[in-house]
Amino acid sequence: MSIVRRSFLAAALLGAALLQPAFAQERGSKEEARALNDAAVAHIKKVGLEQAAKDFAADRKRWMPKDLYPFVMEFGGVMRFHISDKLMGRNSLDVKDASGKEFGKEMVALAAKTGAGWVDYEWAHPVSKKIEDKSAFIQRVPGADMFVGVGVYR
Repeated sequence: MSIVRRSFLAAALLGAALLQPAFAQERGSKEEARALNDAAVAHIKKVGLEQAAKDFAADRKRWMPKDLYPFVMEFGGVMRFHISDKLMGRNSLDVKDASGKEFGKEMVALAAKTGAGWVDYEWAHPVSKKIEDKSAFIQRVPGADMFVGVGVYR
């Protein structure tokens, strides 16, 4: 293979690697998930949900580091923000994980009752698409019947 071809191939591979989302290479920690959750709740309080959702989607580097991302759900079950467009606007109360757990109901109950905490469930990893164990930190948005969740894959 000529040096020009090898250089082109190397540049193409590097370009493809750089286009991969940041979370493709590294997993977030529980501490990072909680910090991102705190930041997302504070951002919603500051600019409102509509603007915050736009910001979350537009600034992936800030709001979706590694394999972390915020999601926002109303207590009635409607998903107001999620990395997956398929879940946006959908009622997620009856969604079950691979083992049959209705984790959305558990998240709402936790946020409504205690305000914050962890919920364990199974979910597809955004890069590998494989079902993995996940723990999400759930935190109620003060003054609203909704919560922000940020999960870590275990």
